[in-house]
Amino acid sequence: MSLKGKTLFITGGSRGIGLAIAVRAARDGANVAIAAKTAEPHPKLPGTIYSAAEEIGKAGGKALPILCDIREEQQLADAVQKTAETFGGIDILVNNASAIQLTGTLQTDMKRYDLMNGINARGTYMSGRICIPYLKKSANPHILTLSPPLDMKPKWFGPNLAYAIAKYGMSLCTLGWAEEFRKEGIAANSLWPRTTIATAAVKMIGGDPFLKQSRTPEVMADAAHAILTRNSREFTGQFCIDDLVLYEAGVRDFSQYAAVPGTTRFLPDFFLPDDTPALPV
Repeated sequence: MSLKGKTLFITGGSRGIGLAIAVRAARDGANVAIAAKTAEPHPKLPGTIYSAAEEIGKAGGKALPILCDIREEQQLADAVQKTAETFGGIDILVNNASAIQLTGTLQTDMKRYDLMNGINARGTYMSGRICIPYLKKSANPHILTLSPPLDMKPKWFGPNLAYAIAKYGMSLCTLGWAEEFRKEGIAANSLWPRTTIATAAVKMIGGDPFLKQSRTPEVMADAAHAILTRNSREFTGQFCIDDLVLYEAGVRDFSQYAAVPGTTRFLPDFFLPDDTPALPV
C-alpha cells in the first residue's frame, strides 16, 4: 500500500516525529501540509516549516508550509482550507502537535496548563472538527493522533496531572471519533511509542542519557505509515504501540531504530500500560 497522491495535514510537523511521518509519506509521493508555529529558527530547537517543506520535497513529496497556531480557530480553519484548495482535498489528519511539562500541581501554573491543554486536547479536537468535513470526501480517510492508550492508573496522573489531562484528552478524541464517524468510514486511531524517542523534547527532559536509550523518530513514522495505508473501514478505534504495529506488518529487525547503534536496552515511554504485550521473540 502507498500514500502516493494522498494529502496529509500534519499539526506541529516542523521537527521530530511529525516531520519523520511527513518525510515517510513524501517518499510515497504524498502531498503534505505542515501547520506549525515555527517560521524562524529557534535557538534551542531545530527545524522550521520551511526546512520541513524542503525535506519533504527532497523525499519526493509536495509540501505546503503553513504558519499556524492550532490554538487559534481562524488560523487553523484557514490552514485547512488552503490545504484542501491546494491539493484538491484532505485524506489524512495527523494530530502531532503537543506541549509538555512534567510538573506537579503546585509547580504548574495556569498559563502552562492552558498551553498544554490548548495545544494537546483542544487543538486535537479542533483540528478534527475542521478537517472531518473534508475527510468525509476521501476514499480512505484517517485521523491519527499521537497519544497514549487510555490507562487510568493513578501513577500516570500523580506526578504530572496537567500534562496527563492534556495528553489523555487527545486519546479521548480517538475513542469518540472512532465511534461517531464509523459509519462514514473515517478511521480514528492513536499511536504511541514503546520507548522514548530521540527528539528535541526528550533531550530537554533528560539530556543525552535519555537520547542514548531512545529510538529514532523513524520507528513512529514507519508505524504511522503502516496504519495510514490500511482500510479505514476495517481498522479504527485502536490504541497502537509503534513496534507492535511494525511487527504485525512484517518488521523483525528493530536495531535499525536505535538512536545509538548497538543499543539494546531502551527507556520505556510515559503512559505505557503495564500490560503492553512484549515483542514476540
